[in-house]
Amino acid sequence: MMHQVAAAFPDADHAFTPYYCDGLLRALGTLGALDFTVAGASGAHRALTDAYLREHRLPLDPRGRRGGYDLVVTCSDLIIQRNIRGTPIVLVQEGMTDPEGHAYRLVRKLNLPRWIASTATTGLSLAYDAFCVASEGYREMFVRKGVPRERMVVTGIPNYDDCARHLVNDFPHRGYVLVATSDMRETFRRDDRPRFFSWVDRIARGRRIVFKLHPNEDHERATAEVAAKFPDALVFARGDTNAMIANCEALITQYSTVIYTGLALGKECYSYLDVAELRRLVPLQNGGTSARNIAAVCTKLLARAASRPALAPLERAS
Repeated sequence: MMHQVAAAFPDADHAFTPYYCDGLLRALGTLGALDFTVAGASGAHRALTDAYLREHRLPLDPRGRRGGYDLVVTCSDLIIQRNIRGTPIVLVQEGMTDPEGHAYRLVRKLNLPRWIASTATTGLSLAYDAFCVASEGYREMFVRKGVPRERMVVTGIPNYDDCARHLVNDFPHRGYVLVATSDMRETFRRDDRPRFFSWVDRIARGRRIVFKLHPNEDHERATAEVAAKFPDALVFARGDTNAMIANCEALITQYSTVIYTGLALGKECYSYLDVAELRRLVPLQNGGTSARNIAAVCTKLLARAASRPALAPLERAS
């Protein structure tokens, strides 16, 4: 997503870095304790990030060490790294946010670190100058959580703003029930797979089933579990999930942003979350112009910063 935004204003001097942390979290990441997250130093997420950066030959500045930046564009404000505080920040909504569960309520009540509640606390740092959100529905949701309406711009979000393009694909199968799993066990959340499989079975009603495993899952374990319950099902650990959704009859998810592709394409959709509420939150479908919209927000901020000695003071949190 950040690559698409950068490409939309090519005249700027861009640099990219994998996500990083400070202090104790940095130490834990170095030890491998955070490898199940984007903050890990050597986990699957980091490997995918590094591979993408190499493939596209993007200019790197690991941890932003070079400094001197006029603007920071990020997909997460769960952590505001020390070396970007005081720099104008544009926050871009990454995707679906987690439910407001017990961890979220504890973080809000006790002022605990936002990352404890994962993406449920997206936007709550107030450390940014602009927050680019996926839809009007999401803007209203973030307002309810306490994000100032004037800080947000409904731009749509890259990757989920032109779902119709996935209808043209080379995935060879069609007319099945697609099950997109989540990585709850890998992120230390409860996942009752037998119960989930029973739910899948009731929805499928004898229809052909295809499983697309979450990239962060233990694929060997998940594949064995599927084979035991659904021996005729196809299981994919990799592949274009959006193409699989485009070709399916019905989509079953647990907690996954990919349900927005299914909803945007008018598929029969099921989720652990309230599907009616998800329909209100579906990202803006603007034909793939979200990156340009976000770039316009960035350009406006840069111009504002250049027109006066310093930006007007903003309420910022760590």
